[in-house]
Amino acid sequence: MSELTPVQQYYKGKTVFITGASGFMGKVLLEKLLYSCYELKEIIMICRSKRGKSPESRLEDMWKLPIFQRIKDERPHVLKKVTMFAGDITNEMLGLSEENLKYVAENTNIVFHMAATLKLEGNLTDAVNMNLAGTRRAMDVARKMKNLEAFVHLSTAFCNCDQEIMYEKVYEFPHKPEDLMRMAEWMDVQTLDAVTPKLLSPHPNTYTYTKRLAEIYVRDQYNTMPVIIARPSIVCPAYKEPMPGWVDSLNGPVGVMTAGGRGVIRSMLCDGELEADMIPVDVAINNLIIIPYGFCQNKERPPEIPIYNITMPKSCRRSWMWILNNGVELNKKYPLSWPLWYPNATLTLNKHYHWFNVIFFMWLPAILIDILLTIFGQRRFMIYIQKRIKVGLEVLQFFTTRKWDFRNDNLMKLIKTLNEKEFTVFELQCEDKEYDIEGYLEQCCLGGRLYIGKESIDTVPRAKVILTTMYILDKVCKTLICGWFFYWIASKIGLVDLIAEIFES
Repeated sequence: MSELTPVQQYYKGKTVFITGASGFMGKVLLEKLLYSCYELKEIIMICRSKRGKSPESRLEDMWKLPIFQRIKDERPHVLKKVTMFAGDITNEMLGLSEENLKYVAENTNIVFHMAATLKLEGNLTDAVNMNLAGTRRAMDVARKMKNLEAFVHLSTAFCNCDQEIMYEKVYEFPHKPEDLMRMAEWMDVQTLDAVTPKLLSPHPNTYTYTKRLAEIYVRDQYNTMPVIIARPSIVCPAYKEPMPGWVDSLNGPVGVMTAGGRGVIRSMLCDGELEADMIPVDVAINNLIIIPYGFCQNKERPPEIPIYNITMPKSCRRSWMWILNNGVELNKKYPLSWPLWYPNATLTLNKHYHWFNVIFFMWLPAILIDILLTIFGQRRFMIYIQKRIKVGLEVLQFFTTRKWDFRNDNLMKLIKTLNEKEFTVFELQCEDKEYDIEGYLEQCCLGGRLYIGKESIDTVPRAKVILTTMYILDKVCKTLICGWFFYWIASKIGLVDLIAEIFES
């Protein structure tokens, strides 16, 4: 066994408590801690019943995922270090039984609070209950922990969207977290929905709004608790670990790429010249792991709550147009099987052009397909999909039409203090490191295809044949639609009658 690095040594004998361990980032955190910090004592995670499955069966299903394969191959014994308790962040004391709560309080050293609702279009009641009140409940449990060294609250880099430059600090807001939590308790969903637009401003959705107030709540506890805030930007598939391109969530760019690859997204309001600030999930998780270590190395407690913007160096960023163009080429190389239409998305800031594309090349085909499905006695689904996409794109356009400037001085300063050996264990950002962004995008494409679409690489030849067929069908339909549209315009302005008169004469 090789000598432990300082970070690995820090986790030796420690007990880690995780909320949200069944989520995309949570799984990667769980895997990385077990694989690289294998000398830790225990990982306690909470999980609720879902879709008829008990917490125990959900854990068993999780171990079957490919991301845990290297652990089963190389260090299977560490899986026994995971303790799973039934729990739910929407319940007081996280829904832990009295016995389990006592166990958590007596044994936990480090907390990673990652549970949240990521629904940008979700209602305010649910967002408050999960993102704000859920954080308060997690901290209520943490206050009982006798040996707590660090409580890491996972936020988002986009929670202060009214700022031109996002520094690593908590920004004030007129609303108090406690007031909003009380309001969500006594006000019914419909009434709260009615006042939500006024409450949110300048936030575009309930997610960033509640995450911002959660940060304020966490900040206010810093005098009595060892709390830290971590803010990742757009989290994308894995760069290297546990396997390149691994992803199991349709949130963010992967969902857009998948929908685009299926041909159901044809247009998107986006400034193609702006750079997308994305970070691979494994790099983000490695940042999270080193944060408690860095916090506990301080000889004196920092006067202000430590905050880390978890973002990639500027050299790694690419424009949305670059991502689209390369994504289109990759889709030709690795097309998805059975797309609903030929993939050919457009980025534009022209709302009129955008809606022309949406109406004629998204909604009209959806209606026609559903009519055909009805005729043949099949279940309709295309209009439903387009309704979901419409809501999703309206939410996303706030982020794709604005420039974002995140400063991560605290994070880079922490990384620079690390021993060189850490970089052999943890993939971390370095300003002078060259990243293969083109190769990474290809891995994202393959990862989405394999882990989301469940399509192995040997289906590519057949998918290319289908793509060619869809291309021909797309061109024929576009010609007919555009021809009909211009004929309608010509008839309205009298051009059709004029041409008819010319030919008759």
